[in-house]
Order: sequence, then structure tokens, then C-alpha cells
Amino acid sequence: MSGKSVIFFDIDGTLLDHDKNLPTSTKKAIKKLKLDGHIVAIATGRAPFMYEDLREELGIDTYVSYNGQFVVVEGEIVYTNPLNLEALEELTAVGLSKDHPIVYMDDKDMKTNVPSHEFISESIATLKIKQFPTHDPNYYKDREIYQSLFFCTEGEEKFYQEKFPLFDFVRWHPVSVDVVPKGGSKANGIKQAMKAIGISEDNQYAFGDGLNDLEMLSTVTHSVAMGNAKEEVKAVSKYITKDVDQDGIVHGLELVGLLEK
Repeated sequence: MSGKSVIFFDIDGTLLDHDKNLPTSTKKAIKKLKLDGHIVAIATGRAPFMYEDLREELGIDTYVSYNGQFVVVEGEIVYTNPLNLEALEELTAVGLSKDHPIVYMDDKDMKTNVPSHEFISESIATLKIKQFPTHDPNYYKDREIYQSLFFCTEGEEKFYQEKFPLFDFVRWHPVSVDVVPKGGSKANGIKQAMKAIGISEDNQYAFGDGLNDLEMLSTVTHSVAMGNAKEEVKAVSKYITKDVDQDGIVHGLELVGLLEK
């Protein structure tokens, strides 16, 4: 494959600003990276269908979705890591008994196990995506589910972490957590992508801001935390750039020497 380096970008709060818009400066910077022969990739907790428009706009065909559970390199699926079906079924049942609904997600769609719930509406709305999950409580039974959204308030996930050792629960919203296979992370997804891409660790870069970026920014050689990142994220990153709303991507690429100042 061509390309001097590979740069993985998180989406929310990194590529997209706080209003879920793509800054003009970021779009120009990514175009320049590609012209210089670099591979620009995405590493996100989002489902592939949640950012098709963004991939098309930026000309990106290498991406790590679902926090590492669904990996595509140059348009080809190279790695999948679905949730354990029996444990998912039990999580669903326990959650229902506590009024904690769930959304099942594969690479094509997402479905809820309840007709409606305020936590689902509240958290999904913040993503500002076209697609909203519809009701199908049996959706998980005949397909691979790579991630689920589980809805509970902060702190309530501790009970589930202890009860379901096959899963990791990563909070992304005050009323919602991502449910991924134990040990599944963007870092592992990037590792799987790198097997296909074949670029040395010295030429790997990653930008992020959220708790689901911790493993990625702890392991990728050149890690950049956004100025709006959580303090835990900044603590594990080699570089800290400006806020996403202050041309943070451009500044970060200058910091690591991928763009000239």
C-alpha cells in the first residue's frame, strides 16, 4: 500500500466539532495529508452506517468502527469481534428487569429491545445522525452484534461490569454506555488494521478526546489528545493540541510534524 504514515482520527470531538460539524480547516488538512501520500483513517465508537457521509466527504476507506470490533481496510473487512450471544441475551433480560434498555448494533443497522425510552431518545439525539433505532427485540438472534448501547445512569454500570465479565462497559453519555467484548478496544482494532496495512509503529498516529480513546492513545506511537479531551485522556497522550473548535486538528498535525506551520 502507498503512504508514508497512517493517521487514525476519532470522530466526535475530534474530526467533528461540538456541534457535529466538520471544520473547514480539518477538511483541508486531511486533503493535504492524502496528497502527501499518507493514509487517513477513522477510529470510532460509531457504527459504520453512522458516518458514511463523512467517509465519502473525506475520501476515507480505512476505518475502525465499534471501538475496534469491526475493521475495514481499503474497503475490505479485515477483522470482526462480535459480542457473546448468550451473555448478550442475559444482559438484555437483567436490564429489562431494571428498566435499562439496550440497542443491538451490527454493521448495517441498530434496533432497540423496547418500543421507546427517554434515555435512548436523549442520548441518540446528541449524535445528530439520520438513522434512529427502531424496535426489534429479536434483532440479535440471527446476526453478529458488534456493539450494544446500554442505557443506565452513571455508576449503575458497575453492577453489570461485575455480573458480565465477557463485556466491557464504556460510558459515552450520562445515560448510556457502549457494550463491547472484554478487551475489545480501538487499540486492538488498529492493531488488526496494521496487520493489513503494514506500516511500522513509528509511522502510526492517533487523535482522540474521549474515554474510549484511552487504549488507543496509550499504545499508538504518536498520540494526540484534543484540547477538549478529558483529563485522563490527556494524561496518556504524547501531545495535547487545541480544542476542536480552535483548529485543533491542524495544530496537532503541526505538532507532530505531519503539516508545516
